[in-house]
Amino acid sequence: MLVQILRWSLLAGAAAIVIGSHARAEEALTIGYQSTAEPSKVAQADGLYEKAIGRPVEWRKFDSGADVVAAIASGAIQIGYVGSSPLAAAASRELPIRTILVAAEIGAAEALVVRNGAGIGKPADLVGKAVAVPFVSTTHYSLLAALKHWSIDPGSVRILNLRPPEIAAAWLRGDIDAAYVWAPALGRIKESGKVLATSAEVAAWGAPTFDAWIARADLIAAHPEAVQAFVDVTLREHAAYRADPQAWGAESEEVAKIARLTGAKPEEIPALLQGSVFPVKAEQAGPALLGGGTAKAIAATAAFLEEQGKIDQALADYAPYIDAHFVAATTAAN
Repeated sequence: MLVQILRWSLLAGAAAIVIGSHARAEEALTIGYQSTAEPSKVAQADGLYEKAIGRPVEWRKFDSGADVVAAIASGAIQIGYVGSSPLAAAASRELPIRTILVAAEIGAAEALVVRNGAGIGKPADLVGKAVAVPFVSTTHYSLLAALKHWSIDPGSVRILNLRPPEIAAAWLRGDIDAAYVWAPALGRIKESGKVLATSAEVAAWGAPTFDAWIARADLIAAHPEAVQAFVDVTLREHAAYRADPQAWGAESEEVAKIARLTGAKPEEIPALLQGSVFPVKAEQAGPALLGGGTAKAIAATAAFLEEQGKIDQALADYAPYIDAHFVAATTAAN
């Protein structure tokens, strides 16, 4: 019941924004999303972003954060969903982007899975094996961090750059021995494999990862009200989920909507949601996230990527790539 009340509140809030701003139809706002299971997919499915922003939204699905970064750099999209590793790479290139929201703090929703029959019983057995991962993604970062934790030279492992749909196909063919990925590919490969490590464990080893919503700086300058509406809707969904996670069960309407947009099986989604933390307003604006901690986390990620030769050079300061004032001003619940 509490989730339904929050949903009615969300619909009313979205309508109030539209009426209050006397919004008119304008050129579509283009947003890049990924297949990650997270609460804002419900608002996306319900058309709440369009209602709140007051203009059409064109949603484009991407298979990796690297693809999102390329699209936002070219101007093909204006807002995009990326992981902390591609975000660090993008900021290190000094692209005109700002982090406007932490979408998820990643835990067991991403994992390294080894294929049954591949002869991998322990981390040391990864040497000489073919391990697939989308390059410059959060899972790529987590894989490299896990190998470092296990004192395994990445050069001794055949690390292959494959997008999630390609990983699922290569797994079925038996072309790869292991993969570090997220849903829906994660659910598919787990059916004939076992988890060797999750991103929750890698975080405990000192390499946490997160997903974020980023926006082009020119969009923020020209249409801050649209960015504010986007943040408001997203954080209302975070609050709805956090208020009663158990209500988002496999048979719920919320999970059905997430399943349609992600391709994950409904029965997998509750565990995937529980495998991440979706920060609400007070946490977003606090010192651990956009109030300071996120910039430090990006810096640490960039330093690691530079050490691994994945970026040319880390910046001295990543604070300019954070814009916390939208989460501070949001009308969403704490």
